[in-house]
Amino acid sequence: MSSFDQRLENTRAVLTHIAEEFSPAVFASSLAAEDMVLTDLILQAKLPIRIFTLQTGRLHKETLAVLDAVREHYGVDIEQYTPNAAAVEAYVNTHGANAFYESIELRKACCHIRKVEPLNRALAGNKAWITGQRRAQSSTRNDLAVQEDDTAHGIQKFNPLADWSEDDVWHYIRSNAVPYNALHDRGYPSIGCEPCTRAIQPGEDIRAGRWWWESADQKECGLHTVEQPDGSFKLVRASVQANADAGGVK
Repeated sequence: MSSFDQRLENTRAVLTHIAEEFSPAVFASSLAAEDMVLTDLILQAKLPIRIFTLQTGRLHKETLAVLDAVREHYGVDIEQYTPNAAAVEAYVNTHGANAFYESIELRKACCHIRKVEPLNRALAGNKAWITGQRRAQSSTRNDLAVQEDDTAHGIQKFNPLADWSEDDVWHYIRSNAVPYNALHDRGYPSIGCEPCTRAIQPGEDIRAGRWWWESADQKECGLHTVEQPDGSFKLVRASVQANADAGGVK
């Protein structure tokens, strides 16, 4: 068995373990390449894991087109969570529609309104949530575990593709004819909201196009961080060792 086949088998085992031991569980999809791999694995195996996305109101048209592609390819509608309209209006009226360029604080405030608060609603009542994060994506994810104790939400968090490479992701997509965001073919390896994402240049870090005006160690939107008593934030990285018999879950 090749190293990729072993990683794929482990990922399938993780997803099955989640479905059997942590129901109800949900998958938070950004509709990017990694998330399309997980979408395909979940839907092809008919696992009882609900898939949702955060419709921030500032997504590229190509990202929104992925929703239609999933419906056409799998016959499934991905549930969309939107931000509180009053909160968006208050932010725009107070700071301006694109105030996130002005400071990290205003950028994180925008991310909180458009992503974090809707995520909190989407996770409520569930025992676990799944992401498409990988260790190789950025310096802030080097120590990413497959399973984490998400104390902020009081549930378990799983990153089944933690040890996958970029090549692994695209090998799976192309081998299985998985639909994906057209922006990936235009130099966008990591895709967020339209005004906060740009294409990268050859040799740049794969997340260099996200919030490119900020330093690399700041490039998280808040979905994977927890607030500290002093008002600062840190990444959620309290890993939990899963059952050793769960088909490679760790």
